[in-house]
Amino acid sequence: MTLNLRQSVTLCIALSLCALLMVPGNFPGLSGDARLTLAVFALATCAWIGTPIDDTYIALGAGLALTATGVISSDTLFGTLGDETVWLLICAFVLAAAVARTGLAGRAAAFLVSGARSVRQLTHLTTAALVVTAFAVPATSGRAALALPVFLALAKVLADRKRLVVMLALLFPTVILLSAVATLIGAGAHLITVSVLWEATGERIGFTQWLLLGLPLAVASSHLAAETVLLTTTRRADRRGPVHITAEQIQEHSEQPVTGPLSAAEARCALLLATVVALWCSEPLHQVPPAVVALIGAVVASSPALGTVRLKDALKTVPWALLLFMAATMAMGVALADSGAAKWLVSGLPVAVPPWLFLTAVIVLSTAAHLLLQSRSARSSVLVPLVVAAAVGAGVNPVAAALASTAAAGFCHTLPASAKPVTLFADLPGTPTYTPRDLLRLSAVLAPATAALVLLFTLTVWPLLGVPVLNP
Repeated sequence: MTLNLRQSVTLCIALSLCALLMVPGNFPGLSGDARLTLAVFALATCAWIGTPIDDTYIALGAGLALTATGVISSDTLFGTLGDETVWLLICAFVLAAAVARTGLAGRAAAFLVSGARSVRQLTHLTTAALVVTAFAVPATSGRAALALPVFLALAKVLADRKRLVVMLALLFPTVILLSAVATLIGAGAHLITVSVLWEATGERIGFTQWLLLGLPLAVASSHLAAETVLLTTTRRADRRGPVHITAEQIQEHSEQPVTGPLSAAEARCALLLATVVALWCSEPLHQVPPAVVALIGAVVASSPALGTVRLKDALKTVPWALLLFMAATMAMGVALADSGAAKWLVSGLPVAVPPWLFLTAVIVLSTAAHLLLQSRSARSSVLVPLVVAAAVGAGVNPVAAALASTAAAGFCHTLPASAKPVTLFADLPGTPTYTPRDLLRLSAVLAPATAALVLLFTLTVWPLLGVPVLNP
């Protein structure tokens, strides 16, 4: 379908839905605010799917329309920017800028991969290193940018083994996307999910609880993906040969030192990062909110005496468009819940189904949603309010359903344009990389495998960690 035809189709669908909603006799029992909310929601979703207009611009327009029509107040719209999850992400990016400035990530990666003696060891050690970066760098695009120099160094060392380079090119974005579920700051979609759950159910998921639930899934899905990438991208002969990569070889292709003693700046940054992560993980003990801990860390990281980056330089790395998008979509979520629109949307769905079947449908839908909505945050903005409302009607724990949807939406590997990390590693001049055919072959195996893994965790693992399947 060409772009112009796609735009025309989505526009017709959106306008038809709006016209139906605006006829007073249609949909009895639907309030005026709910009608307006659904109309704005339909227009925004169709614009995200079928137009090249910036996602943030669409979200801001939707938030403004809901405010101008009185569905939500201006305090609700602007108050979302002051949400503590937004501040958590801002401060996390400042910390990430400090880490990137010192080169700690490259040093840690060189330390891990230099221990590999076989192709399979290299694959899984690289996977482990990428999972760890979820604690240091927020958002998948930031982690991809930080990991790219490490990949390019490995690609030069392995230049005579082209299939291994292609495998690593596919491994990096795959693991970055799937391991994001490890932490609350791993993706903006997580913060949107937390906000929707808070508004709809009054239950707040903190950094520690998300870590407890998400890290095991991130580790399992990342190593499952690593094995899948290895088997679908390389041949047996490629995997049979030994691998011996030294830190000195990586140093030859790296601008920052990856060997030798830590510099004073690197030591300070490593200590600060370890302290911040430890405080995040021990929140139940000291009761200091993660956003406050992150703010303290950001102030120290950018301080003249102890810091490694200037505050104004660090703030330039913050994706302000993403923060505005999150704030606007949080306001849309409030409108869907408060107006009764979300409840009405799911009222016609069959709710007399077993919980496992309901969760299976949620996970399958969330896994496939990247084919229509390329933005991970946009997918959560559309799906999570509806999933939460439907879960309540079906007797399923809305927290379990929302987490399952968000985790499943982390799969977005089918096309080069499906996610920014996939796009970044798909076009590397002078370096062998994967083709769309490689992505399709991987997705055919990995999509059902990761969906089944999320379902397994939702039904068996998370109930043991305090998130039951049934609504308590």
